[in-house]
Amino acid sequence: MADSKAPTPAARRKARHYAMQGLYQWQMAGANLNAIEAEFRTDNDMTNVDVDYFHELLHGVPQYLGEVEAVFIPHLQERSSDELDPVTQALLRLACYEFKYRIDVPYKVVINEAVSLAKKFGAAESHKFINGVLDKAANDIRSIEKRA
Repeated sequence: MADSKAPTPAARRKARHYAMQGLYQWQMAGANLNAIEAEFRTDNDMTNVDVDYFHELLHGVPQYLGEVEAVFIPHLQERSSDELDPVTQALLRLACYEFKYRIDVPYKVVINEAVSLAKKFGAAESHKFINGVLDKAANDIRSIEKRA
């Protein structure tokens, strides 16, 4: 990476936004991840997007899907992962990937970003459900950070 400047929170936010949409597309259409990424890079202005982070999230979630889902599935309140709407599923996967593999991102930021995206793209009250599930998941996977 030639630019040693840390990505801005806004650039990360946009990366999550596009990654969530890309994961939704992957899950709904089963499209190739490289094709989805190419489409997003072509169809959107990626100037102010942390494109490395977008790439990591878009490819990392499917790559580690079992491990990522294992973080939130125990907290679904008697639902199965299959019962979740696709936006909720994509957001929980994205956030739990960050919990597990991006410990440089504070757990509160992960939850806030997922809740914000749920308010924008999810069903009416899905942000409350996502907040509850992620809070419990954070207790498991980021317990030391949460207690600090």
